[in-house]
This record gives sequence, structure tokens and C-alpha cells, in this order.
Amino acid sequence: MIKACYVHVPFCKNICSYCDFCKNYYNEKIVDDYLDVLEKEVKNNYKNEVLNTLYVGGGTPSALSCKALNKLFKVLSVFKLNDDYEFTFECNYQDINEDLLKLLKENRINRLSVGIQTFNNKYMNVLNRNIDKEKMMANVKLVKKYFDNINLDLMYALPGETLESLVKDIELFVSLNVEHISTYALIIEDHTRLKMLNVNDIDDDLQAKMYYKIIEILKGHGYEHYEISNFCKIGYESKHNLTYWNNDEYYGFGAGASGFVNGVRYDNTKSIFNYLNERFKVEEELVNEECLIKDEVMLGLRKIKGISKESFKFKYHKQFERVFDYKELLKLGLLKEFNDMVFIPESKLFVSNEIIIKLLDTYIA
Repeated sequence: MIKACYVHVPFCKNICSYCDFCKNYYNEKIVDDYLDVLEKEVKNNYKNEVLNTLYVGGGTPSALSCKALNKLFKVLSVFKLNDDYEFTFECNYQDINEDLLKLLKENRINRLSVGIQTFNNKYMNVLNRNIDKEKMMANVKLVKKYFDNINLDLMYALPGETLESLVKDIELFVSLNVEHISTYALIIEDHTRLKMLNVNDIDDDLQAKMYYKIIEILKGHGYEHYEISNFCKIGYESKHNLTYWNNDEYYGFGAGASGFVNGVRYDNTKSIFNYLNERFKVEEELVNEECLIKDEVMLGLRKIKGISKESFKFKYHKQFERVFDYKELLKLGLLKEFNDMVFIPESKLFVSNEIIIKLLDTYIA
């Protein structure tokens, strides 16, 4: 049974230079029409399951006016949530004020994800973001008055960034003492402003040093490294994102959203025009057993603790070692086994994608 739902709000007041998500400049009339169509999509597909997690992302959901937010929450009010639910809402730090926080609190939200990226205003132009360290710090502290489950996004491997400047950034993140920190290396995606400006990714060796420095500092300050790019205080893992990494099914509503329902993975259109005309899905794929098993490995090995062979057998009625011939990867130290778990050792996490591909290549049909 489906226990999670993602809702996409593809509107921003400003388009960041690195963003490859479905997004559009804010327009009140289009937002109003969008929410009408979103309501139809939800009503036609949601089957009244009691959800563990609900996640509103973007775009910039916090960019919506008070009127639009109230309309959005009316749409979302149809979702049933269990007693121990997690309801995450993404915010731009510039949108944060007491009125917004009270409104979010009144509408069942209990987790905020704030897109900080960096406190270093040196990157304002290259990222096309307004970076005001004092306001960022003050607004996160304001959020803490209302919410006790907060995520901050940290972006690294920025053009010209040094290890020393990254350390200063991380120390500011740590000083805010939030419950969760997500980290992202800047990737120059197609169809972004950075790509058009011919900005290049930084050197792999430096990026690796940055990655392991982040791990060292955050773990040293009591954060658990529970997924390749995510860190949390004990008990504050992102329940919603664990749905993805556990290869469980979930709803995806809104333009640019993806979902996994009744064995079918689907992607919604990124075109606002098509979405407003109720042409929702652009791709649907019934996932066969081989693809499902490979997805299980690809997603599960993102978790630091890795994959449980016992859980794998319970889910697929097959022994993990009879589906993947991974002895050589163990010998090479690219994978490790401990009791029931198969996982990527910390020293190899930076090249996890390559290791996962090697493991998938050992699949025994």
C-alpha cells in the first residue's frame, strides 16, 4: 500500500543558474489555474490511503502568496496522514517570516527544508541567487522557534571554491544546530544558465576531498551519515526520502513530478501548458522483476548501512547472493559484508555510482 506522496509546485520568483527542475516564473493567474488542475489530478488518483509522509517541493513552494498557499493547503487537506507523519515543505530563506511559519504550522507541516546552498556571497552571480549571510542565519533561527525538524541544503564544488572556504561554510551550517543537512555537489546540467555560460565542473580530486571533509566535520559534530549525501541527528532521517531509497511505491502529483504506483513508474509533463490542459503523464513503465531488483540495489546502496539480504529475500523470494555474483567486488574492497548487510565502505562512497554499475553487471538472470 502506498504510504508517501510528493507534490510539485513549479513556480519561482527567481531562477537559479544551476536548477534543472521543472520551474516557471511566478504568475498569480497561472498559479491559480495550476492549483485547480492539481486538485483534479489528486482527486482522480489518490485512493485515500493513510500516508506516512507528504512532501511539497519545487520550484519554490514558499513563493506562493498567502491566498495561493491557502488554496494549496485546501488541495492537500484531502490527504490522510498517520499519527506519526512527516510533512515537509521547501522554503526559500528570503520568504521566511512569522506569518508564513504560522500558516505552515496551522496546516499540518512539521518539517521545513530551507534552500541555503551557501553562505558565501562570492557565488551570488554564478548561482544567480541572493546570498545574505546575516538574513539567512536570522531566518533559520526564526524557523527554529516554530519547527523542531529542519533540513538545510548545502551545495559544494562551486566554481573556484577551495577546501578552506567550504570548511567555513560547513561551520556556519553546523552552528545553526539543525536536525538534518543535505549536501549536493554542483553538477552542470544541460538546459541551465551555467551550461550556457560554459562553466565547468571542478576537478574530481578536489571534489572528493570536499566530500570527505564534509563527512569528517558533520560526523564530528554528532550528525549521522545515513545516506550518501544526507546527514541527520539521531532519529531525524528523512522518512520521505527513505521511501525512494527503500524502493517503495509513492504518489507524485504536479508538473514535473514522478511517481511509482502499482508497479508502474511514471513521469509527469514538465510543460505547464500541457499540465494545465490536463495532459499529465509523459512516460509510464510497468517495472518487471529484473528492473525492480536492479532498482532495489541502485537505490538501496545509497544508504550507508546498505542492503539487508534478509529483507531482499522477503521482498523478492530470492537470495541476494544468487541474484548478484559480487564475490570479486568484496575481494577488491568495493563492497563489504557485515552480518546481514551488504554495503559500500565509506572510503569508496565517492565512486559509489561506478561500484553500483559493476554490481548490476553481475546480475544473474
